[in-house]
Amino acid sequence: MTDYYEILGVSKNATKDEIKSAFRKKARTLHPDVNKAPDAEEKFKELGKAYETLMDDNKRATYDRYGEDGLKNAGFDTGGPFAGGFGDLNDIFNSFFGGMGGFGFGGRPDPNAPVEGDDLRLDIEIDFEQAIFGCEKEIKFDHLELCPSCNGTGAEKGSQPVTCPTCHGSGQVKQVMRTPLGSIAQIVTCPDCHGAGKKITNPCKACKGQGKIQKEKKINIKIPAGVDNMSKIRVSQEGDAGTNGGPAGDLYVVLHVKSSDYFKREGNDVYSRLDVSQAQAALGDEVVIKTLDGEQKITVQAGVQSGNSIKIKGAGVPYISRPSQRGDHIVIVAVKTPVKLSDEERNLYRRLYEIQRNKKPAQQSSIMDKVKGVFQ
Repeated sequence: MTDYYEILGVSKNATKDEIKSAFRKKARTLHPDVNKAPDAEEKFKELGKAYETLMDDNKRATYDRYGEDGLKNAGFDTGGPFAGGFGDLNDIFNSFFGGMGGFGFGGRPDPNAPVEGDDLRLDIEIDFEQAIFGCEKEIKFDHLELCPSCNGTGAEKGSQPVTCPTCHGSGQVKQVMRTPLGSIAQIVTCPDCHGAGKKITNPCKACKGQGKIQKEKKINIKIPAGVDNMSKIRVSQEGDAGTNGGPAGDLYVVLHVKSSDYFKREGNDVYSRLDVSQAQAALGDEVVIKTLDGEQKITVQAGVQSGNSIKIKGAGVPYISRPSQRGDHIVIVAVKTPVKLSDEERNLYRRLYEIQRNKKPAQQSSIMDKVKGVFQ
């Protein structure tokens, strides 16, 4: 199922301003003018559908409740704004936002405009208890940083990039093709500077003219209490460095929570199993069990059946948004039948069996005697 929130990279409670910002950012990287991947056009159309749906209050409410099929069943147009095709980036940004800023005329990127760096993803594994109560964890990851030798210019110390003489800094050149129908002019990326608008005549030896270097970094992140498997933590501006003074991207840490041998988690509740003997089930007992907070004594009521549960209120997983509140710990009782018996136990069970076998006919006989007395 298509997830519009995931396509835009926003949360389900994102504001319209956050949705606009996400669309603007994604459009710059997915538009086929910029992205030459084979599926770029299809992804850009999906991006448009997600934006149009989540910016419309009625459509968003229907989508949140029933999904994409619900939109169709409700009679909404689900083709998206680009179903019939789309123009260049300049046209789109003028239509959606009244201008695109950072982009030049003709829908081509301004080579000197600040460009935000790429976002990164890091997958880490944490223990079950760390997910429940939260922790601080050191992580290591590789990302692109501005080269300290050239400060991101790509040029060796003492020199600077020069304006490309071929395109005069625009990053584009006009190319004229002669055809039987006449001359056709088109704007293409400058072959001399490859669209950068500048040329580096003396490349920095440290970064080989790239302006960025790959570097390992260590940071401490705080994992909040109550996170679950595949939860994501966004670390702002710890992704790859930007270009032309643009900000760094973000780092998204994806959590993989180890399973517990004792607890099973469902949402904010945890479950555990308690094995009791037949004698404990019949007579009741007080037993000590393991909880998230340590050992705790609970009461097993007399007559408990296999599958019955005992609830410990507030002993479950903390809510991320309200850490002071927690789910419950639910203990599932399992009455165990003994497999190996001592001679004494076998004699006792045999005696219990005889008592229970003789008890029922005695009760029935008593009832029948009473019934007979009524009709005599």
